[in-house]
Amino acid sequence: MYPSFSPERRRFLLPAAAALALVLTGCSGASVEPAENFGTFDEVLAAAAGQTVDLWMFGGDAKGNAYVDDVLAPAAQDQGVTLRRVPIADTPDALNRVLSELQAGRSDGSVDLIWANGSTFSTGKQAQAWQCGWTDLLPNMRYTDQDDPLLLNDFGTPVDGCEAPWHKAQFTFFYNSDAITDPPTSLEGILEWARANPGRFTYPGPPDFTGSVFLREVMLSTAGGADQVPLPYSDEAFSEYAPAALQTLEELEPSLWREGATYPRDEQALNTLFADGEVDIAMTYGPATLTDLVGSGALPPSTKVLTLEEGTVGNASFLALPVNAADAAGAMVVANIALSPEQQAAKADPGTWGQFTVLDTDLLTPTQQNLFAQLPESPIVPDYEELSRNAHGELGSEWVPALNEAWRQDVASAP
Repeated sequence: MYPSFSPERRRFLLPAAAALALVLTGCSGASVEPAENFGTFDEVLAAAAGQTVDLWMFGGDAKGNAYVDDVLAPAAQDQGVTLRRVPIADTPDALNRVLSELQAGRSDGSVDLIWANGSTFSTGKQAQAWQCGWTDLLPNMRYTDQDDPLLLNDFGTPVDGCEAPWHKAQFTFFYNSDAITDPPTSLEGILEWARANPGRFTYPGPPDFTGSVFLREVMLSTAGGADQVPLPYSDEAFSEYAPAALQTLEELEPSLWREGATYPRDEQALNTLFADGEVDIAMTYGPATLTDLVGSGALPPSTKVLTLEEGTVGNASFLALPVNAADAAGAMVVANIALSPEQQAAKADPGTWGQFTVLDTDLLTPTQQNLFAQLPESPIVPDYEELSRNAHGELGSEWVPALNEAWRQDVASAP
């Protein structure tokens, strides 16, 4: 992503969504059953020996790619499983492959595991494309909080054991402390600051993932808080809550960078504007990467995280297992390894990838807890507990394309 944290960034592009819908129409109610059912994880391990797991994942994140190739894959090899990363441009490409093969009746699918969440997961679940109920077999699931709402629902769709948690993300604003000495403390305050400082603020245009998250946050703010908007999408709820957000953003447009005549295409483009001193506030769904971006000089040393009183949205990414995966046992082994304290701590290191763990560290042994205690403290990013204070979960995935399209019509196309 760019620095990437969550694969659904590319998932909400309308053409991809349309393609998914087209395939789903012909594939709903897939009849292919899992080749094997396992009663214990020992049975999984025995079946996985010698298998090669094809993990389909967004390939534009250099750190994510390096983590899988250099850290996760060797750990899988130690347990007799070869992990092969299959880079893709858009996460729906992986689900489209699964659905196409299901439609053709293939029970030996070429996709064994997908880095997924959001609409890709909900679409696949609707099409019965995922194996479900398997994550309880994974020994390392005992280190997760069974009541953690971010792990129980994926953009409003119950997980139901159909995907294993991988890491967490937290939407975050950051600012240039040389330019802003008294930063705002709420989203409404950010918008007021933008109006008072014309040309110094902008956001990626939806359907870019980061811009789309910002749009949802504005809607929650104008609605009076995250608890005011119902999680499931409905036309009635959209009519009640979306217009105020769209009007706010339309009225904000003259105060934006280049008076809103154009928007950054994505988070990387916004970061470039921030680094070049053209804007003073930016945003990300992967704040853990800020430490490395500042350290490498990609962002200025005056970069500071801006936490909001009302909190921001958080979510989790998952590994989904297609119902027709040819190497399902190996995929389960990989998912279990990815959940291990050793892998989660390695992935949380900003020098490796910088992703927040899905584990509840209170459930770890002292030795395992020490793996996280030894992670370098960031001078830029507060710890996850502070960053996620007052956080709220994502709205149902159907909200995303509806809001994106309304923004395109009402804000981007406004004269």
